[in-house]
Amino acid sequence: MDPSTKPFSVLFVCLGNICRSPAAEGVFTDLVKKRGLDSKFKIDSAGTINYHEGNEADPRMRAAAKRRGIAITSISRPIRPSDFKDFDLILAMDEQNKSDILGALERWIHREPLPADAAEKVRLMCSYCKKHEETEVPDPYYGGAQGFEKVLDMLEDACDSLLESIVTENKI
Repeated sequence: MDPSTKPFSVLFVCLGNICRSPAAEGVFTDLVKKRGLDSKFKIDSAGTINYHEGNEADPRMRAAAKRRGIAITSISRPIRPSDFKDFDLILAMDEQNKSDILGALERWIHREPLPADAAEKVRLMCSYCKKHEETEVPDPYYGGAQGFEKVLDMLEDACDSLLESIVTENKI
């Protein structure tokens, strides 16, 4: 396969892969589709733990996203070593997620060949925010409905500039 036709791949990661990262996956997928770039991207999400593996996203997050016309269809899975090979960018929702992802990489790198630039692929989601000052996407799991709305506002902001930067940097 010609590398220039290989889709740009983005993996969104949070703790359990049932609130923030599936929402980011849904928001980003929606933006990509609206721009007609579906074939140019591979988009997925994962968690740093496997506690919710096989589950759909939190119904409160699915409902909040649906009110915005965004479908969240992902099934929870934990991050795995192959993600460091399969994805160009791995976006952590908060500092703890980033630390856990890099910790997993440190363990895995001794067991199997992983890309030399694997750690550089891991970035914080909020580093792409333009309208929000926060450095982390807060976990809405234990809060009320407004927490899910706040997360979606932040993700829409971050995903918008994330898409712009990928398109610009990779001439998509």
